Amino acid sequence: MSDANWRRWVVLVAGMVAMTAGCTFQYGLAYLIPAFRAEGLSLEQAGLLVACPTAGLLLTLVAWGAAADRWGERLVLGTGLALAGVILLAGSMVHGLGALGLCLALAGAAGASVYAASGRLILGWFPAGQRGLAMGIRQSAQPLGVAVAALVLPVAGAVSRPAALLFLGSFCLAAALLVAVAVRDPARPPRPAHSSGSSPYRGGQGGPVPASRVLWRIHAASALLVVPQFAVATFALVFLVDAHGLAPAAAGRELAVAQACGAASRLAAGAWSDRVGSRMRPMRQLALATALIIGVLAAGAAVRSPWAVGALLAAVVLAVSTNGLSFTAVAEHAGPSWAGRALGIQNTGQNAFAAATPPALAAVIGVAGYPATFGLVALFPLAAAALVPVGGERRVRAAAALARR
Repeated sequence: MSDANWRRWVVLVAGMVAMTAGCTFQYGLAYLIPAFRAEGLSLEQAGLLVACPTAGLLLTLVAWGAAADRWGERLVLGTGLALAGVILLAGSMVHGLGALGLCLALAGAAGASVYAASGRLILGWFPAGQRGLAMGIRQSAQPLGVAVAALVLPVAGAVSRPAALLFLGSFCLAAALLVAVAVRDPARPPRPAHSSGSSPYRGGQGGPVPASRVLWRIHAASALLVVPQFAVATFALVFLVDAHGLAPAAAGRELAVAQACGAASRLAAGAWSDRVGSRMRPMRQLALATALIIGVLAAGAAVRSPWAVGALLAAVVLAVSTNGLSFTAVAEHAGPSWAGRALGIQNTGQNAFAAATPPALAAVIGVAGYPATFGLVALFPLAAAALVPVGGERRVRAAAALARR
């Protein structure tokens, strides 16, 4: 393996570890719900705490993306993770719903750096023919982070909530150190003279450019696909404990395996997209499959069948499979000069839905129960499949090929 190939894979692994550390606390707090409830919090209050890191992300995603575009990925990635780690360590010493929620939100705002910077690293270090797989590996960090949370947080939470936060903060600080040692910013190609770094979201004289329409439809479809992902990630443990009588630690182990399989599904989806030369066609098909399995889960929950557990675990795997495809497509359509900001916009839309999903669905579960809630969730990937711009992606690629000729 050449030095350049070796360096790009080292950078990819370090970026994936960094994103795993961020995702463990940003998306894995649902596994502390039993600990929160043991402290006397209601399911709705626990859902609000789970949503706090995601709410914090919304405040800084685009800003971190702009910082990565300007100053480079290594500085942004390491700084954000280090700040998040320090805040989580401080959060282990606070008491009260408000103070804890504030610490979690601030840690989420700091840790948002991992989404813009690690995505830019893929665009800069990997050629187009390897980018889908590489982004799938990078995006596997999200289910891997949740898998780490599923294994560690129920056990640590049974000891104490501060112990769980100490683990999360230490993980972020260790990842920040790895970034400082292993990550190097990719060489930046010279900016074309005619582009002047203009926004890919801006329309031309005859209306919006095709890439703009494609980008906005990818953003919209990706935001809708967040709902099933966070529905099962947030309430899977509670569903298995409350509706099927599993112990939290045992349920956490099962869900950790499912999340690891979800990480593998992102790799497979990325490799699939490289092979067929399209990000959007696999994304649409996986969105339809997600809608189907969530519908099966709703039916199983309605009749209290044991196969609802299998459907839930399959939903955990499928619901996360499309994320790498959308991120790769956004970075490619935005181009190197705007990739950080475009990924920030992408993450802002997704995390707006992610922040709203736990408290909103907790309220629906309280009123209508799990079957109706899962049935409602199944509508979101159906709507996303309709929005995925398969034809638009084809037209943009054809226009780009014509321009090159």
